[in-house]
Amino acid sequence: MKMVSQTIIIKNAEGLHARPATEIAKNATKYTSTVELDVMGNKFNAKSVLNIMSAGIKNSTQIQIICDGVDEEKALEEVLQTFKENSLV
Repeated sequence: MKMVSQTIIIKNAEGLHARPATEIAKNATKYTSTVELDVMGNKFNAKSVLNIMSAGIKNSTQIQIICDGVDEEKALEEVLQTFKENSLV
């Protein structure tokens, strides 16, 4: 396991709000790997809606999605897809 990550930039006028945060947490929770969002050097647990919301992610914010564990590749793929499906990137 090497840890995988992907950097994205939020492109949504409302930023990352409650509904997509709920979807991201729900999908991240399916995996045993740790799933974190690195926002300006601060790491937030992507399996927790409250953690995601506390990051206060606004439009144009750069985020790094970091997955580490046995199913890290699948976790990254699904979380990234969730960002896309919710028109965040």
